[in-house]
Formats: sequence, structure tokens, C-alpha cells
Amino acid sequence: MTEENIAAIATAPGKGGVAIVRVSGKDALALAEKAFLPSGKTPVKDFSPYRMYPGEIDAGSFKDYGLCVYFKAPNSYTGEDVVEFHCHGGESIARGILKRTFELGARSATRGEFTKRAFLNGKLSLSSAEGVADMINGESEAEVKAGYLLYGEKLTKKAREFQDELKYLLAGIEVSVDYPEEDVEEQHVDELRLALEKTVGQLDELTKRYAVGKKIKSGVTVAICGKPNTGKSSLLNRMLGYEKAIVSDVAGTTRDAVEGTIEIGGVKFNLYDTAGVRESGDRIESVGIERAESIIKACDVAVFVADYARGVDDEDARVLAIVKEKPLIKVFNKVDLTSDDTDTDADVHTSAVTGEGIEKLKALLYDKGMGERSEDAAFLIEERHFDALRRAKMRLIDARNACEKGDPLDFIGIEVQSAWEILGEITGETASEAVIEEIFMKFCVGK
Repeated sequence: MTEENIAAIATAPGKGGVAIVRVSGKDALALAEKAFLPSGKTPVKDFSPYRMYPGEIDAGSFKDYGLCVYFKAPNSYTGEDVVEFHCHGGESIARGILKRTFELGARSATRGEFTKRAFLNGKLSLSSAEGVADMINGESEAEVKAGYLLYGEKLTKKAREFQDELKYLLAGIEVSVDYPEEDVEEQHVDELRLALEKTVGQLDELTKRYAVGKKIKSGVTVAICGKPNTGKSSLLNRMLGYEKAIVSDVAGTTRDAVEGTIEIGGVKFNLYDTAGVRESGDRIESVGIERAESIIKACDVAVFVADYARGVDDEDARVLAIVKEKPLIKVFNKVDLTSDDTDTDADVHTSAVTGEGIEKLKALLYDKGMGERSEDAAFLIEERHFDALRRAKMRLIDARNACEKGDPLDFIGIEVQSAWEILGEITGETASEAVIEEIFMKFCVGK
């Protein structure tokens, strides 16, 4: 248990129903005894853990009627004794109580210090701590779910399974090196190569999940593209539910990309209404068209919009040529302006005016952007974790190749050991102090 007592306001700033001041450390309960007077006859030192007690919180210069709860080490979030004061939600009240905890011997917690203490006390792994941050900072339901899976040690469990397998292989290598028998060693190298091949394949399958995880973290980038006056801006506004882009009958109104964000199936989709692609002598419009082409080439999904009544012509073909191999949704818009029942190869017919086809378009965006995925598998969302898995896989590929070349077993063992250490960066076993500090600096004070 850490000697120092730390304290912070654990709730968001501003007025609210309740604010929480949290204290962690060896003297947390003794501090509460000086700052809290229970309504009943039970003194603070005799508090039963994990029960809320009503009473007076003494901030020194004023008092508030609230609640106090004690979490006894090691069964607390930090693994230390923890006390929380639940007061009324005025900012001055919470700050006054926090100031009182400082007077009674606590110091101000740094960013993420409560969670860092939980990590250092073995309450959670480093990747689990990152899951907490992802949940707090999540901007979509999918990111919160993925953060929860990470917090629930999904990735840590996988990493440790790989480490256990590598530890077993290392033990076998050590025995073969210490007790060399030519026939046995040759057989062992072949078995080792097959085991490494299997682990490389499993790591490869896991790293492939990062493509989905990255979209959960950053959102799916969607380029709404087409020639001028097909209703792209109106379509964007309809999908967003408010007027974001300027709508006009004048071709070339959109000069630069207009961005908006929606959530589909819990996932964030970043929509870009791009300038209409056409030949233009207007210098400013031409710059907008160049930017549109760049966005289209970099997008995750392209929504090609054509006018239902006008069909597809050579200008549309230019846009489709830019899209090339991108996941594509063909939209024929403005169906409300004609009564013709034209047969088209569109994926969806829409009207930005009536809303026809909009929900189908959103469903197609999810399918094209995310594909089929298991909710239970969406936990690889951090680039740091992906990079560690990738580097561990490369080390094991080197080890496998060394087996095939007949390199000495001790050399192969060095590569396997390196892969084991890299996987430890995920759980925190082998992570550097600098990496640990950087991770917890992403947290707010109080968590």
C-alpha cells in the first residue's frame, strides 16, 4: 500500500445533484473520521466497508449533509483503503471538502493516479487500464463497448495465453540445449517450427481485428461524392437531421468538404459532403474538386450520388473511376421529383426531401463500413496493442525461419524470448516507465 494519501474530485465539474470527493491511501479511514460525523452512533473507525453512511461532512469553514462510504483494502478500486464523500453537487462544496482533505494530510492526485495505483497494486492490467480510458473518452456506443471488453481483460487474457505457449516452447528449447542428443534435437526443432507456425497464425488472426477496432476508435470515413447538383448536400443534411451544408440549385455551391457525424449501430460515421467533381475553369472550385478527390481516395466507404431523373453520364464515370476499389454504395437521389419507375443499378433510391431510402442507406453504410463482426471480438482498438502484437508476430516468424534454416536452438530461443517480452508490454509486465506514465496522463484527475 502506498504511504501517501491522495484525494481528488471524482465527478465532472459543474453544478449537479451529487459530487464525489475520493481519498485513497493508508490513512483514508482516519482522515474520514476527522471530516465526517455520522448521523447514528457508529463512529467512522467502526464503519462496515461498502455501506453508505449518512451524516455531516465537515469542510472546516462550512458543513454539508451527505454520505460517506469506505472501501477496505485490498477489495477496492485502487487496492488501498478508499473513502468517498458524496456531497451536494455545487462546485464550491466539492472544492471546499477537497481542500479539507489536503489540510488533513492528503495531497492532490495527479492525472489517472487512482487507476495507476490499481495497476501497480495488481488490481488490473495495463491494457485494462487503457480500456477504462477508452470508456470514459468514448464518443460512440461501440467505443464504450470495446473499452469495456478491454477493461474486462479480454486482450490481457489473449496476450497471456500466447505468453504461456511461448514459455512452454522456451522450456523445451532450454532442455534441448542443455541435453543435446542429435536425433531428439532434430525432432524437437520440427515440432518447434510447427508450434511457431500455429502461434504466428493465431497472432495474424488477432491483428486482423484491428481494422475493425480502428474504425470503432476513429469512426468510419464516408465520402459523399458525385457530380454537381445531384443532391449530395441535401442528403448529408437529411442524414444528420439538421442543416449543416448549404443547399442551392447553383452547380458548384460546395467548394470544400463539409463534415458531419452520425451514429449507426452504435458506431461513429464521419460523413464528408465533397465538392461536385467536374471539369471547371474556376480556380477556387478546382481546389475544392482536388480536395474531394483526396477524400474519396482516403475514405472507408464511398457514397456515389446520381440524379435519378438524369441517370449516369460521362461526368459520373469520372467520379466512379476515382472510387476504384473502395467499398461503394450507389445512390440514385431525388426520386420525389419524378413519377418514372426507371430501372437502375443503384443500391438504394433516396429522397432528401421525403426521407425515402435514408434508413436503408444507413444500413448499407454499416454493412460496407463494418461488415460482419462479433461484439465479443471488438477489443483490439489501441494502436499500441496492435503494434506490440505485430512486432511479436515478426519475432516468431524470424524464429520459425531460423528453424527451417537449421540455426542453433539458442539463437531461436532469443527470438522467442523477445516475442514473450513484447507481449508483456500489453499487460504491463515489461512496459517501460515512460509508456506507463504516458498512458495514465490520458486520464482525468480523479480517475
